Amino acid sequence: MKALIIGGGIGGLATALVLHEKGIEVEVFERSSEIRELGVGINTLPHAIKELADLGLLDALDKVAIRTHELIYQNRFGQEIWREPRGLDAGYDVPQFSIHRGHLQGVLYDAVRERIGDERVHKGFECVGASQTGANASAHFIDRSAGDAKEDRTGDLIIACDGIHSAIRKQFYPDEAQPAWNGIMLWRGATEWAPFLTGRSMVIAGGMSAKLVLYPISNDTEDPGKVLMNWAVAAKLGDGSKPPPRREDWNRPGDLNELLPFVEDVFHIDVLDPLELIRATEVFLEYPMCDRDPVPRWSFDRITLLGDAAHPMYPVGSNGASQAILDARCLADLLSQSDDVVAALAAYDAERRPKTAEIVHNNRKGGPERVIDVVEERAPDGFDKLHDIASEEELKSIVMGYSQLAQFTQEDVNR
Repeated sequence: MKALIIGGGIGGLATALVLHEKGIEVEVFERSSEIRELGVGINTLPHAIKELADLGLLDALDKVAIRTHELIYQNRFGQEIWREPRGLDAGYDVPQFSIHRGHLQGVLYDAVRERIGDERVHKGFECVGASQTGANASAHFIDRSAGDAKEDRTGDLIIACDGIHSAIRKQFYPDEAQPAWNGIMLWRGATEWAPFLTGRSMVIAGGMSAKLVLYPISNDTEDPGKVLMNWAVAAKLGDGSKPPPRREDWNRPGDLNELLPFVEDVFHIDVLDPLELIRATEVFLEYPMCDRDPVPRWSFDRITLLGDAAHPMYPVGSNGASQAILDARCLADLLSQSDDVVAALAAYDAERRPKTAEIVHNNRKGGPERVIDVVEERAPDGFDKLHDIASEEELKSIVMGYSQLAQFTQEDVNR
């Protein structure tokens, strides 16, 4: 059995590794001329790390990431709303990692080259469509490395991991609208900074109009007394009724003058000065918070969707990359258990699509971060006693309800 994987991002590379582990031949096709370590920080949750640990990647991840100790939700005045341990410190069998998105991609890419072979990763191949006849599926490319020559490759199945603007998804849903923007712009950056609290803590502060996210993603810094501190600011620019001001792109530089009004005199927290941190960041990125409505079908006989091509979601709850890794494991398991590719892809569709659709809809409501939205709505100027604003049971139902929905409770992972 041979699988053609369209896209060399986290989802595509993870899929290549788990399929290879199951004895399935794979080839990866990436539209960029090289696979570079782009982006900023993300969190990878224990249910996804469990799959990467099973691939023998834990030591490689430890070299480039930080094992998250705790998550703290605060209002914009630094008043604590919720605190919980994470990963091993919460009793999971595997850690949660705070990591640079590019470093996670790099760990996966290095493993693919070592185990599958660099010759199996084709760069500069832009997929423009796919077709299938009988027992074969063919992907159609423009080979940018060969003067835009047209190139076709054939296998037993095609897995589209080509992101929110997937050409394969567009082929099956030609009338689908552009990604939906909720009016929130996300700015993200990282720079060397003094650690706060445990040195492995994650803070999310603010509310509905603006949120601030802070966590370290690496100890590999020029100054041994500092960490690579990741930060993100999400601020509402509109009501989402209009298209985003710029096309969503994870690697577009942001404008400091546009960002500063959403930080100055907004966040009054004591773990660090966010204004100083942001001003010290030489280059940071912007991204309009976009997703797509869930579709009624991912698998079309021998062609299927995975990761952001299947279920692009708002980047809340640390679930984008994690869900792509879970997609990969589910698909590999089903393909290894059957010689019927079409049936396996249909089973994968039935298993993963409803679960991720729920997460997409929940993320639109704020996901677990809704705890700070609830408190800000009721107490925009802060509070004296939190339990007068929201009960522990109400807050717990939001946070723990999300972990149950996304299936990363301790019971789910350690089972």
